[in-house]
Amino acid sequence: MAKPPVIEPKDPEQLPMQTNPLLLSYTLQELLSKDTVQVELIPEKKGLFLKHVEYEVSSKRFKCSVYRRYNDFVVFHEMLLQKFPYRMVPALPPKRMLGADREFIESRRRALKRFINLVARHPPFSEDVLLKLFLSFSGSDVQNKLRELVQGVGDEFMICQLAPRAKDFLPADIQTQFAASRELIRNIYNSFYKLRDRAERIASRAIDNASDLLIFGKELSALGSDTTPLPSWAALNNSTWGTLKQALKGLSIEFALLADKAVQQGKQEESDVVEKLNLFLDLLQSYKDLCERHEKGVLHKHQRALHKYSMMKKQMMSATVQNKELESVEQLESRIVEQENAILTMELRNYFSLYCLHQETQLIHIYLPLTSHILGAFVNSQIQGHKEMSKVWNELKPKLSCLFVAPHNMPTPPLSPPEGNFFSS
Repeated sequence: MAKPPVIEPKDPEQLPMQTNPLLLSYTLQELLSKDTVQVELIPEKKGLFLKHVEYEVSSKRFKCSVYRRYNDFVVFHEMLLQKFPYRMVPALPPKRMLGADREFIESRRRALKRFINLVARHPPFSEDVLLKLFLSFSGSDVQNKLRELVQGVGDEFMICQLAPRAKDFLPADIQTQFAASRELIRNIYNSFYKLRDRAERIASRAIDNASDLLIFGKELSALGSDTTPLPSWAALNNSTWGTLKQALKGLSIEFALLADKAVQQGKQEESDVVEKLNLFLDLLQSYKDLCERHEKGVLHKHQRALHKYSMMKKQMMSATVQNKELESVEQLESRIVEQENAILTMELRNYFSLYCLHQETQLIHIYLPLTSHILGAFVNSQIQGHKEMSKVWNELKPKLSCLFVAPHNMPTPPLSPPEGNFFSS
């Protein structure tokens, strides 16, 4: 992990010149440069009976490629949650047992790529042996190896030296900050969710536009290739129709080129805009999931432990007042001591959970400048797409000159008739 910035300690006598490990000093570029992981689909399905999809996972940092199944990702995800329950562990895409079509498989591949890149760039995860094993181990039993790394080790709270002192680094109003941050992230998520949906629609419209342009060009070509004889009474000694057909016949090439440009723009927006929005949404969702784990997990257990302790104290007082047997009183005292220890542990876990939440909140804000990258990609895609389309349209325009020739070979000036010509009374 990068060295955190030096701050003034709370108690100069107890913590002279000590740095605050709560603070993260990363930039977005530093996070993105930690690693870039590619996840590509292996065309052949493995297995004799139950076919399964396999992925080639290539890490720039570890300079290697390994082959992973979806279930390998599932075990890796489970071990991350087990070892880092107080951190943002992105969710995995769902598993479809039967009828996984090509579109579903591609969507899942992209989601797995987003997952592994978020994990590979997360400060604690990036330095953990779990990640290194997943991205570099080439053996066939990767799932067992992952489980062995976590078995008997304990979670981050058990192995972090700062865990017992997490409270010392937290601001006094941590609960208020947590509530405000949670609300802010929820609002950001909702807005980005809508932006992603609109970006998907824009990209989809570009691809639909490509299909329409291609069909438009083919129909013009079909019209120009029509071999139906022209009746003599319709020709009126005029070769206009033959000239028009000759011009229409070759237009499918330009419209096919326009369609190709539109497809390129749509795919560019899918990869550079929609996927980046999905990446950020995955991160924001993992923060929301973490907040729920905090409230339903350690905080809830702490409250239950306090309630149980209160009930045991009441039993102890009642037993003392009623002068019950010494042995039963001693057993109750022993249970109370155990419960006090459990409460202390839960309190420490609660503060460590808030400590991690504070860092994860910082991580979200480090990622926020990704917004400018997304907007830049969107604007550049629109500029480039319209520029290339405009070039083809301008090249097409002169080829239409013969379509706008009046009788006696006099060209008609306007390509678009003045408004009202078609609908004049």
